[in-house]
Order: sequence, then C-alpha cells, then structure tokens
Amino acid sequence: MDYNILMEKAIEASKNSYSPYSKFPVGACVLTTNNKIYTGCNFENSSFGLTICAERNAIGSAIADGERKIKAIAIYSPNTDNCYPCGACRQVLHEFRPENGIDIVLKQGNELICHTIDELLPEGFNL
Repeated sequence: MDYNILMEKAIEASKNSYSPYSKFPVGACVLTTNNKIYTGCNFENSSFGLTICAERNAIGSAIADGERKIKAIAIYSPNTDNCYPCGACRQVLHEFRPENGIDIVLKQGNELICHTIDELLPEGFNL
C-alpha cells in the first residue's frame, strides 16, 4: 500500500476534528493486516480526560469491524510537522501490532517519514 494514500486520508480526517479547546486538529488513518483502511479524528470534551485521540478513534473503528492487527498508521495535524502519537496511543498501537510491528507514518514538509512502534515505545507491554 502506498503510504501517501494513508496520509491523504489522515489529512481528510483531520478536517472533521472537534477540537474547540486545544485548537489542535488531528487525523489518523490505519491500515490493517487484512488491508482494510479506517480513519479517525480527535474529539475533545470540556472534561479533558474524556478527549479521544485520532489514532485511538481510528483503531476503535477497526476493532469494531473485527480487525485486530494494525499494519500501519498515518497521523497528521495541520498545526505541526511530525505529529507523533501520545503515550496512550503508542501503548494501544503496541497492543494491536502484528509480529513484524507497525509503521508509523508522519508528514514532514512534503516528505513522509516512517518509524516503527518499537522505536517509539521500546518497552511496550502486553499481559
């Protein structure tokens, strides 16, 4: 799969963000090991602890559809290059990674850069 397609879908998803408090819209697009694509955006709540990140929103959609392994995720915010996943999202990504890991795709200017979940969360855990 061309990761540019994933990034384009993440960019589109960011336009649906509900982020009136932080003013920091984020979109994400996940690709499962079954080659299905799911998008999500962040949505905030005045009780900040109830805010949901774009990555977990997209992963939740995949899970609700019966998917369990995420092959890649593109993450985008119009507010910054290299919109890395937060710690909570990194742990969720770790939980649903296949044996060979997950590619984390970020936009830096006009280029895409790629990291693995193990680079971003070297000691993630599963029970």
